[in-house]
Amino acid sequence: MGAPMSECITRAARAKVNLYLHVTGRRADGYHTLDSLVVFTELADSVTVCPAVGLSLAVDGPFAADLGAARDNLVWRAAGALAEAAGVPADAEIRLTKRLPVAAGLGGGSADAAAALLAMRQLWGGDGADVAALAADLGADVPACLAGVAAFIGGIGEDVTPAPALPAAGLVLVNPGVPLATPRVFAARSGDYSGPERFAEPPETAADLAALLGQRRNDLTVAAVGLCPPIGGVLAALEAAPGCRLARMSGSGATCFGLFDDLDAARHGAAAVARPGWWVAPTRLAITAENADFRDHPESRA
Repeated sequence: MGAPMSECITRAARAKVNLYLHVTGRRADGYHTLDSLVVFTELADSVTVCPAVGLSLAVDGPFAADLGAARDNLVWRAAGALAEAAGVPADAEIRLTKRLPVAAGLGGGSADAAAALLAMRQLWGGDGADVAALAADLGADVPACLAGVAAFIGGIGEDVTPAPALPAAGLVLVNPGVPLATPRVFAARSGDYSGPERFAEPPETAADLAALLGQRRNDLTVAAVGLCPPIGGVLAALEAAPGCRLARMSGSGATCFGLFDDLDAARHGAAAVARPGWWVAPTRLAITAENADFRDHPESRA
């Protein structure tokens, strides 16, 4: 029998979206350096941790079947790393509810790991553990997910700088139902490297934000479309959706996003974009880091 829910802690693991992504170089160890603006949405996985003897991880949700063994999951690794750093037993019953598609360019695994670190630190009282260092060791996207706010990302992901305030714009996230591994996309990228193009003035509206983003790009798009042609169809559908200010791929794909004025406009856009086999989710930018009271947003898998 599990612990009473009153003793459990739940954290949202929000979808991460790269509004632009420039590949700025490649290090001697083979990792690429980036300049990117990342934001988080109100659409999220969730991680719940409860007191227990020993460590367990159960996964449910629409995309649970797409994950591998528990011990290969970043949430499991995060638990072990935090317990060792805090000097406490790795005692927790963990439940991961997987609402975000896997290998989709939304940083879902990294967001799950960041949420697990924060929830288990609270459960175990491990305030002395350096969760930022643990996040960097777990993966390049985990530090940004740990911060959970709009930020410019540099280096290989470890350099996180808060971005100017952004408007509460709507988004439609679309995945064609095809996973795409990040290393394959970076390996297929070719051409010159880009420079950083950060901005300091906060855009006031979604239209202002779209204008700024239109001067920037995702340097991985060509490579990703070459590996996964359905991405091109997703981008075309989003561009044609009523009210869409900008359509772009997120991260290394295959998920793309459309930028809309607000959540209502995003819902209308999502209805127009829906195709058989596509995962389509209207949502909006999450403006604050805390999301203890998050709600599921409507999504469809036509």
